[in-house]
Amino acid sequence: MQKLIRISNRLVYLPPYQETDRPILLAVKGDEKTLLIDAGNSSTHARLFLEQLEEYQMRGDWLVLTHWHWDHVFGMREMHMPKICHEETYNKIKELQTLSWEDRDLDKRVKEGTEIPFCANAMKKELGNQRDIVLPLPDLTFHHRMTIHLGGVTCTIEHVGGDHADDSSIIYIPEEKVLFLGDCLYANLYADEWNYTMEKTLQLVDSIEKYDDAEFIFLSHHNAPLTKEEFQLHLQFLKNTALLTGKYKGDGEAIADDMSVQLQRCLNEEELETIGYFVNGYK
Repeated sequence: MQKLIRISNRLVYLPPYQETDRPILLAVKGDEKTLLIDAGNSSTHARLFLEQLEEYQMRGDWLVLTHWHWDHVFGMREMHMPKICHEETYNKIKELQTLSWEDRDLDKRVKEGTEIPFCANAMKKELGNQRDIVLPLPDLTFHHRMTIHLGGVTCTIEHVGGDHADDSSIIYIPEEKVLFLGDCLYANLYADEWNYTMEKTLQLVDSIEKYDDAEFIFLSHHNAPLTKEEFQLHLQFLKNTALLTGKYKGDGEAIADDMSVQLQRCLNEEELETIGYFVNGYK
């Protein structure tokens, strides 16, 4: 069972679980209010988070959603508090409300290419035969950026978009030097070939680089937060790969060779996979 991890007096998080695609859930405790980040991929996931928060004498007052994907919103029915999201996330949740999540309908959408096979399989494992998904519409929406004051600590929520989801938003907690990125740095999975595009990647990196004083950076499906140094290297790799994709017109071998020279080492499997996603996006 996943267990909460405390990283400061104000922040605790539930780590991800890859088999059923559970993302990180994080709580920010202020002197007056507590903000929860993401609702989890099921009622079971959300309840696990809420029950363990009670052990820390923490209770959510607000919930913010990083984007619309199922694994971040399916636990909303358990979150009895005002819900905040980007206006595009709100519209996507309205679309999700019209869908059936039974095996037959999931399998049909996979065949049509509107659902990801990995996600459909993860839903079946996580939800079992209990598919009564209730998705309440969020209470508050924003267009570009908003700040929440919790008492002694603030959370700035900013829409950044990206290939993974156009509605992706990030949360920065300046007093804690913590940046929560959700899934925004991951590839576009709702495509025949998973991909990154040069334009969206460069715009995204430009939006995120200004948070350069962050010391702990969360990506929703990474087991532990990245350090400042690890994160800067990751951002630089994405930026350089995007630029090389344009330079070599999507030639994966040339991109990899140039990157290997820049880094003065052989590329690892994850780096080669990322280059492959950029090649797909260029095509």
